[in-house]
Amino acid sequence: MTVTATSRPTGHPGYSQTLPREPQSAAVARKLVRTALILWGLESLIDNATLVVTELVSNAVDHSRLPSIRVIVSRPSETAVRMGVVDRSKAIPMLRTDSNGDQVRGRGLVLVDALTEQWGTELYRWGKQVWAELEERA
Repeated sequence: MTVTATSRPTGHPGYSQTLPREPQSAAVARKLVRTALILWGLESLIDNATLVVTELVSNAVDHSRLPSIRVIVSRPSETAVRMGVVDRSKAIPMLRTDSNGDQVRGRGLVLVDALTEQWGTELYRWGKQVWAELEERA
């Protein structure tokens, strides 16, 4: 799959791509985020950003109801990146604060919360976007 990108200094959206709602789409989303961050000169955010977008895609894969999702990567400021995953579900993701027993899954938003400046959900009439922002520190 080819990702076509043009550099924009800031703005919305910087890059976006519709992907199948399947676990393998996380790899494509990571590539999209990595490409945007390199073009914007924000390489220091790559490790955390790729982990965060993986968790956002994983949640959409698990909880959405249609066969596709949309990944959006934008640059709200010179030092920040915002990643969002749009799906057709209106179910709002919840941050789990319990230990969740021995379950391996279900703690992705704890990672998102720990690694980002802020994250949230925008509800639409037909679904939602779960987004997260990271900022480069001087």
